[in-house]
Amino acid sequence: MSGAARFDLHVHSAYSRDSGVPLEAIVGRLAFQGLRGFALTDHNTVRGHAELAALQAKYPAYLFLPAVEVSSLEGHLLAYGVPEAPPAHRGISETIEWVRAHGGESVLAHPFRLTHGVGRRIAESAPASAIEGRNGHNAEIANLRAEDVAARRNRGTTGGSDAHRLSDLGRAFTNFDPAVASVDDLLEAIRKGRTSGDGRSMNLGGRVRLSVRSALLRVGRGFRPV
Repeated sequence: MSGAARFDLHVHSAYSRDSGVPLEAIVGRLAFQGLRGFALTDHNTVRGHAELAALQAKYPAYLFLPAVEVSSLEGHLLAYGVPEAPPAHRGISETIEWVRAHGGESVLAHPFRLTHGVGRRIAESAPASAIEGRNGHNAEIANLRAEDVAARRNRGTTGGSDAHRLSDLGRAFTNFDPAVASVDDLLEAIRKGRTSGDGRSMNLGGRVRLSVRSALLRVGRGFRPV
């Protein structure tokens, strides 16, 4: 998508248990990464949305999309544009319906990841608006499988870094039409399949380091889920 506007649609902040990144620090790095904005996708919470709205007023040149990464029974789902966190640990189809009923758009998060990603059966059938085809923490093979399913289902793809550290921001991103000017424009593009995921996957060494970090964080929070 030539001249596209780039948005990182999968970013975690200090409002997630497994991230310590301040929201304003994320905003401060957007220009360096060539991003027009990002989606705040903290785990099962919208506690950061009030601060995100304040930052939107402070930085009108960017667009910030309020979102949630919700844990369903079959895997994680990205819910964009919802006013509250969807109920966690329900079936993914039920969760997608909840998101739609509350005015949001749903995207299957990091399909084919062994932990927290939906498998092929769900990826090929769940009625989500789009599929995350480029996740910055996924292996290349997992991202290629996700892109293949999206193409066969005629679904748009999104991309997001899945950043839990500031250094990962923008590793993967979503291309939008450069004319997007509002959160509603972003949601409409996701709904109509007018997006494409782009960016880098993570190599084996990076995934091993990430797994070690995740394990240490789980121990630190008493093995409570994110």
